Amino acid sequence: MAGRTIEIEEHITVGALADQLMIPATKLIAELFKNGIMATINERIDYDTAQIIVEELGLEVELTRKAEESAIPKREKRSTSETAQTRPPVVAVMGHVDHGKTSLLDAIRGAEVAKGEAGGITQHISAYQIEHGDRKITFLDTPGHEAFAALREHGAQLTDLVIIVVAADDGMKPQTLEAIRFARKADVKMVIAINKMDKEGADPNRIKQQLSENDLLVEEWGGDTVVVEVSAKTKQNIDKLLDMVLLVADVEDLRAEYNGPAKGLVIESHMETGRGPVAEALVEQGTLRVGDYVVAGSGYGKVRNLESTFHKPLKEATPSTPVVITGFKALPEFGDEFTVVENEKEARARSTETKSSKGSNGGLQMDSSELLRIINRSIELQELNIIVKADVQGSLTSVIDSLKTLNTDEVAVRVVGSGVGSITENDLHLAHTSKAIIYAFNVSVPSNIKQHASRDRVSIRSFKVIYELIDDAKSELSELLSPEVIETDLGRLVVKGIFKTTKTEVICGGEVTKGKLTVPALARVMRGNETIAEVEVTNLKRGPQDAKEVVEGEMCGVSLKTTGRVNLEEGDKIEFFKREAVSRTL
Repeated sequence: MAGRTIEIEEHITVGALADQLMIPATKLIAELFKNGIMATINERIDYDTAQIIVEELGLEVELTRKAEESAIPKREKRSTSETAQTRPPVVAVMGHVDHGKTSLLDAIRGAEVAKGEAGGITQHISAYQIEHGDRKITFLDTPGHEAFAALREHGAQLTDLVIIVVAADDGMKPQTLEAIRFARKADVKMVIAINKMDKEGADPNRIKQQLSENDLLVEEWGGDTVVVEVSAKTKQNIDKLLDMVLLVADVEDLRAEYNGPAKGLVIESHMETGRGPVAEALVEQGTLRVGDYVVAGSGYGKVRNLESTFHKPLKEATPSTPVVITGFKALPEFGDEFTVVENEKEARARSTETKSSKGSNGGLQMDSSELLRIINRSIELQELNIIVKADVQGSLTSVIDSLKTLNTDEVAVRVVGSGVGSITENDLHLAHTSKAIIYAFNVSVPSNIKQHASRDRVSIRSFKVIYELIDDAKSELSELLSPEVIETDLGRLVVKGIFKTTKTEVICGGEVTKGKLTVPALARVMRGNETIAEVEVTNLKRGPQDAKEVVEGEMCGVSLKTTGRVNLEEGDKIEFFKREAVSRTL
């Protein structure tokens, strides 16, 4: 292995890395464990962790990052002219789960969102604008749970500045480092908010040291990283944090065109009873007005209602403003760019163009790579068919992406259908014909749908917390794994005499030279080092009496069931063993 160079992606499963390094996965898992990382063979680790572990193992291997196109290409900053005006900064709040991101945002906007979040974690991106002094700041609250990496990356691409929240009593965590990487990748400024300063054990200097170890030297230590010590609970230094956000924004000199047709990005979408498709979007340039014709991906429509994310009606929205739009004829997708066009004819033409390039299957989404994998899948691969329905597009993306990380060479999740909104009869029909489980994430299940599902024996499983849904799917996949065959040696008999030989049976006698013989059991007939037959032991006799077991040093008779004639000879050894199938888990 000396001098080998291995190219890996930014994230790689433990099993795949072990294969690349040509070492047992158990050895890699043990080394990760020694470094405080509890990971299974199917879990992903990042490039930096992989590099550290390779060094710890002392392998003569050099890791390099594989050049890959990001699933979310970096979006170029909008060009501006001399008429461009100063706009509010767009700020993403990121950090490890439980470090108080949402609570900090609650303190900023005076709301109580965290209590309403399932499992106490943010499940999708939310955006809103606040006023500090006489200026506005737009905030994006991005999920902290590891299942939401795709949403966090989208969030970083939208923003001008990122607040990285770190708990003063807990320190830097893997998701903290991931948030820092996303911010660097998106080339946005960072402000570090050391939260929970009110808690016993708060140690801001430890955090500052950890930041310096990750090339973020704080201002008081001679660097340029802005750090503010805050408490969401006591509101300590919240105003100071907002002041620093605006100060960093001023240095960046953020500007946008206010005149002309609006453009921006869809950051969330869902179906709403009585309102149809609803999109949450961020205006990036121009001014969006009620009555404008808007195209977003394969969806288009006329803006019927325009609201702030606090549900306040708006007549227009300028750059950096998060808005809620109704009037789309089809649900736009999370991450779609939206553009205002002159009339409905142009809107329809553009959306049709996009729809043709994406393909359509009645609202149930399946990407081309998934379709190709189904066509070319190995016969040995066991698949779990599922349908995913979620409340919003962002959650749907995260659930499906998370489910796909469970795939192994033996078992895989096959998403036969997915969509936003409540479960429909079409979903039930598809589930029935494809023998799929329906996962309902944050969506209601109407009583008539429950009745039909019971009648058709379709399993609908509802979840509000993503990792509980993933655990359920993992359990289902584990049941598809072929059991592991375990063989246990019992004992050995040396043949001293042969009493009967037929095509299906051999009766012989001998001495037990090792272990304990029991019945029923399997056995291998050995001549020297060669196995000449595998047989089934049907009876043991100690003298004239049947025996259930015979121990080392005793003489006994043995009845063997064979599948063909076995010409046993004196001196042959019969090795007794048990063979069991043991269930495995992912």
